[in-house]
Amino acid sequence: MLLAAASVTLAASGAVSIAAAAEPHRLALQISDEDPAKMRAVLDVAANVSRHYSGEGDEVEIVVVAFNGGLDMLLADRSPVKERVLGFAKSMPNVSFIACGNTLETLASKEGRQPPLLDGVTVVKTGVATLLELSEKNWTIVRP
Repeated sequence: MLLAAASVTLAASGAVSIAAAAEPHRLALQISDEDPAKMRAVLDVAANVSRHYSGEGDEVEIVVVAFNGGLDMLLADRSPVKERVLGFAKSMPNVSFIACGNTLETLASKEGRQPPLLDGVTVVKTGVATLLELSEKNWTIVRP
């Protein structure tokens, strides 16, 4: 009887592990500084995590959320990491980029024009609120 109970427990725990493994890992990376070294660090983390889980056969979704000074990372006319960001679309389609609409509006007001974004960047109303919502959906939030 004890052996049967242990078998049921083992089978149940195995089923949970398989179900949990089916869920993709989810990582949101924050960039809010205009420091090119921090932008490179965010991209390094995104690439390393993507390769790590892909190498293990696991699915991973990664989103980079840019606001304040970090938005420069996603601006076509001034990104110090433009080529790397554009390269992610080709080599790591599981990594996406989000720009804060509030920061874009502030820049547009200061500069008298809407700054152009890199291709493939999604705009949300509020970057920090997006991070909060992702956290509430069990995404891991990291600020490298």
